[in-house]
Amino acid sequence: MIALIVAHFALAACAGPLMRRLGRRAFVVLALPPAAATVWAFTRWDTVASSGADTWSWQWIPDYGVALDLRLDALAELMVLLAAGVGALVLLYCASYFTDDTPQLGRFAGNLLAFAGAMLALVLADDLITLYVFWELTTVFSYLLIGHGSEHRHSRRSALQALVVTTFGGLAMLVGFLILGQAAGTYRISAIVADPPETTLAVSVAVVLVLCGALSKSAIWPFSMWLPNAMAAPTPVSAYLHAAAMVKAGVYLVARLAPAFADVPVWKPVVLVLGGATMLLGGWRALRLNDLKLVLAYGTVSQLGFLTLLAGTGNRNAALAAAAMILGHALFKAPLFLVTGIVDHAAGTRDLRRLSGVGRSLPYVAGVAVLAAASMAALPPLLGFAAKEAAFEALLHGSAADRWALAVVVAGSALTTAYSLRFVWGAFARKPGVPDTPVHRVGWAFLAPPALLAVLGLLLGPGVGWTDRLLGAYADTFPADGKPYHLALWHGFGLALLLSALAWAAGTVLFLGRARVTRLSRRIAWPTADSVFGHLLLGQERLALQVTGFIQRGSLSVYLATTLLVMLAGQLAVLVIDTPWDGAVRPRLWDNPLQGAVAALTCAAALLCLTVRRRMKAVVLAGLTGYGAALLFVVQGAPDLALTQFCVETVSMIVFVLVLRRMPVHFQETVSTWRRAARIPMALAAAATIGVGMWVAAAARTAEPAGAAMVREVADHGLKDVVATILVDLRAWDTMGESAVLAAAAIGVTSLIYLHRRSEGTMVQEELRGRTAWSLSAHHSSRLPQGDEAAPERSWLAAGATLAPEHRSIVFEVVARLLFHPILVLSVYLLFCAESLPGGGFVAGLVAGLALITRYLAGGRFELAEAAPLQPGLFTGLGLFISTGVGLLGLADGTVLHAFTYYGHLPVFGKYHLSTSVLFDFGVYLLVLGVVLDIVRALGAKIDRQIERAAGVLTPEGGPEAGGTPR
Repeated sequence: MIALIVAHFALAACAGPLMRRLGRRAFVVLALPPAAATVWAFTRWDTVASSGADTWSWQWIPDYGVALDLRLDALAELMVLLAAGVGALVLLYCASYFTDDTPQLGRFAGNLLAFAGAMLALVLADDLITLYVFWELTTVFSYLLIGHGSEHRHSRRSALQALVVTTFGGLAMLVGFLILGQAAGTYRISAIVADPPETTLAVSVAVVLVLCGALSKSAIWPFSMWLPNAMAAPTPVSAYLHAAAMVKAGVYLVARLAPAFADVPVWKPVVLVLGGATMLLGGWRALRLNDLKLVLAYGTVSQLGFLTLLAGTGNRNAALAAAAMILGHALFKAPLFLVTGIVDHAAGTRDLRRLSGVGRSLPYVAGVAVLAAASMAALPPLLGFAAKEAAFEALLHGSAADRWALAVVVAGSALTTAYSLRFVWGAFARKPGVPDTPVHRVGWAFLAPPALLAVLGLLLGPGVGWTDRLLGAYADTFPADGKPYHLALWHGFGLALLLSALAWAAGTVLFLGRARVTRLSRRIAWPTADSVFGHLLLGQERLALQVTGFIQRGSLSVYLATTLLVMLAGQLAVLVIDTPWDGAVRPRLWDNPLQGAVAALTCAAALLCLTVRRRMKAVVLAGLTGYGAALLFVVQGAPDLALTQFCVETVSMIVFVLVLRRMPVHFQETVSTWRRAARIPMALAAAATIGVGMWVAAAARTAEPAGAAMVREVADHGLKDVVATILVDLRAWDTMGESAVLAAAAIGVTSLIYLHRRSEGTMVQEELRGRTAWSLSAHHSSRLPQGDEAAPERSWLAAGATLAPEHRSIVFEVVARLLFHPILVLSVYLLFCAESLPGGGFVAGLVAGLALITRYLAGGRFELAEAAPLQPGLFTGLGLFISTGVGLLGLADGTVLHAFTYYGHLPVFGKYHLSTSVLFDFGVYLLVLGVVLDIVRALGAKIDRQIERAAGVLTPEGGPEAGGTPR
C-alpha cells in the first residue's frame, strides 16, 4: 500500500523532466502508478469481499502513539478502484486532450498525479490524523489544479474560493477528530467504528464539526458554491474531481463514520436535510444553464446531495444503495465530463445554444454520452438504474424521516432526468435556426477512456450482482434491519419501479417545457451562493481595513506599551486572585554579590534606553544589556551560554550599526513629556511582574529537576558538555526545528532588502569607477593627507585598494589579516570540541561569521566578496540538508535522529570516534554561517552598492544594481 502511494508522489516529482523529454506522451508513463493501484486492488477483491482487510502500520513515535496506519476493507476497495482506475484513464485522456506546446504542462501533470496519490492515501488511511493530512493535501493540489490557468482572474478566484471553503471545513473537522480521538481513547478509525464512544455533548459537537468538513468537501449546501466555479480547471481535472476524487472524499467520510455515529441525535437531521436540499437546489439550477460543464457541475452538486443523504441514513440497505450509487456516479459522471472536453476540443465551444448537429458529425462520441446520460437518469439496463432502485427500496422501508427523504429523492430524480436530457439535446441535437457546428475528427485514443467507463456502466447494470458481495461487505457493518436487500437489475414490478417511472415522466415534462422552466427559474432565483461569498469576503476586507486603521497607528512604542499593559493586567489579575506565592520558597537576591552588581548595571543600561534620543546610543545601551546577561551566565558558571550570548550580541550590534547608516540619527517619533515620563514606571512594573511570575513558576516545581538525569546520561556516553549534547542529541528535534525557522526568517528578512535579484552580480572590483560607498558617505577633512600621500606601502587585504587612502586603517587591516584565519580555526575547534568543552555548531557558526564581518569592516564589500565568494544560500541550504539527512539516517535503526558512533584508529593520531551528532552540529554550523553571511551581504554590501549606484560610480555592466533588468 505505502509503496503505491509513494510511487504516485515520486513520479509526480519527475513529471517536469518526463514532459520535456516525451511531450504529452509522458501522461502514459504517469498513468502507471494509478493503473498499478487498480490492479493491486483487484487482486485483493476476494479478501475484502469476505469482510477481511489488509492493514499496514508504521510506528513513527511509539512512545506517543503516533503511527501511520493504512487499511484496505470493502469501502476502501471501492474508493481505491474509483480513485486509481478513473485517475489512470483521465491521465491517458490527457495525452490526447493537450498538445506538446501547452504551457506549464509538466507542472499540471505532476499536480494531477500527486492529487491522485493524495486521494489514494486518504481512502486507505486508518488513522484520523493521517486522514486529515491527506485530506488537506487534496485541498492543496485541487487549488493548484483549479488555478492552473493563473493568468485568468476567474481561475485565480475560483481556486482561492475552493481553498478557503474546504480549508475552513477541514479545520473544523480536525477539531472534531481531536475530540473523537480523546473520547474514544484512540485515533484508529477501524477501532472507533467498531467501538464508538458514548454519546455525550462533546461527541455530538465533534460529530457536527466532522460533518462540517465532510459537507464542505462534497459541496453540500451551504458550501456548494465552490464546486461549479471549479470548472475553471481543465476538463480532465473536472472529470476526476467530480467523479472519483476530492468531492467524493466527503461522501466517503460520511459513509466511513456512519456505522458508528448515525445514531447520534444530530447526525440524521444534518445529513438528511442538507443532502436533500442540495439535491433539489443543484438539479433546479442545472435546468437554466447553457454551459455544458456548468450543467454537469450543478448536476454533480445535486448527485452529491443524494449520495450524502444515502450514506448518512444509517441502515444496511441504504448503505448498500449508497455504495452502488457511488460506483454508478463515477461511471457516468466521468465519461460525461470527458465527452464535454471532446466536444469543446472538436467544436471550439461548450455553449449548448451554439452547438447543433454534433451528434451526426461525431456519432460515436454521441453514443458514449447517451450511455452515460442514460445511467445518470437511471434508465434500465444501466448501473444507475439498479443503484437508484436500491435507494428507493431502502428509503421506502425505512423510518418516517426516510420516507420524507424518499419524496425529496424522487423530486430530485425528476430533475436529474430533465438535466440529463438537456445535456444530450444541448450537446448533440440539431436545433432549428442554428447552423450545424463544424467539428474536426476525434481519434480513438481520445474517445477510449470515456467509452470504457460508459461501457462499464452498461455491463454492470445486468452484472450488478457481481458487486453485491463486495458492497454488501461494507453494508453489513450496519445493524441488520429486516430482510437484507441484494443488488440486482430487476426486482419485479413494485412501488420502487413506479417511483422511477414517475421521475422519468416528470423529468421529461420539465425538459419539454424547458423554455418556461428557464424563465421561471430565473424569475424566482435567489442570490447565488457565489455572490453571497463574494460579498462576505468584501465585507471582511472592509472590516479588516477599519480595524487595522483604528489599531495600527504606526507607533512602535504604542504597540509595545499596549502589549506590555495587556500582559501586565493579565498577570496581575492571576497573581492577585490565586496568590500563588503562599507557601513558596523565598527568593534569594543573589548567590554572590558580583551577581547583584552585574544585574544592577544591566538594569541601569536598560532604563537608560528609555531616555535617549539618538539611535546609536540606544543600540549601544541595548547591547550592554545583552553583554550584562552574558556576564551573569559567566558568574553563574554557564560558559556555553555566555559564549553564545557574547557572539549573538556582537553580531546583533554590528547589524544594527549597518542598518543605522540609512536611518536618521535621532528618533523621528514625537513623544510628549508625560509619555516619556510614563515609560520608566511601565517598564519597571512589567519587569517586576515578569520577575515575580518566574519566581512563582520556579517555586511551584514539584518534580525532580531533569538536569541531574541529563548529566548522568551524558556521562554514560563518555561526554562532558551537557548543553551541547542536549542540543544535538537529547533534544535534536528542537534544534532542527529552530534551525529551519532561523533559515526561513533570515531568508525572508533579507529578501525584503533585495529590490532586484538576490544575486549580487559579478561583485568584481572592475565594476567600480569611483569611490566606494564608505568613501562617499564619509566627511573629508582638509587636515588629513589626501591621495597617495598617506597610502600604505603594501596592501594587507585583497580589496584594500578599493578604499580611498585617507579612509583606510592600516592597523585594522593588519589585525583583520592576522586574525581572520585564526578565528576560522577557532570556529572549527569550537565545533569539534563541543562533546567535552564549551562550544557547538551554533556558536562556532557565529564565530566564523564574525571573521567574515571583520573582513567586511576592514575592506568593504569587495573584501567580503573575496573572503566569501560563494552565495550565502549555499551554506544555509547545505546546512539544512546535512542536518535533515543525518536526522533521516536514524531511520536505519527505526527512529528519526538516532545517533550512531563510529570508533576507529589512525596511525599517527591514535584512537578516534566520529558521531552523527557531530555531523548534525556541522549542519547547524553551516546554516548559522550562511545566515550571518546573508545578513551582512544584505545590510552591508547591498546597501553599499545602492549608495554607489545612486552616486553613479558603477559601470553600466555592473549587474542588476547598475542598470540591469529588475526581477
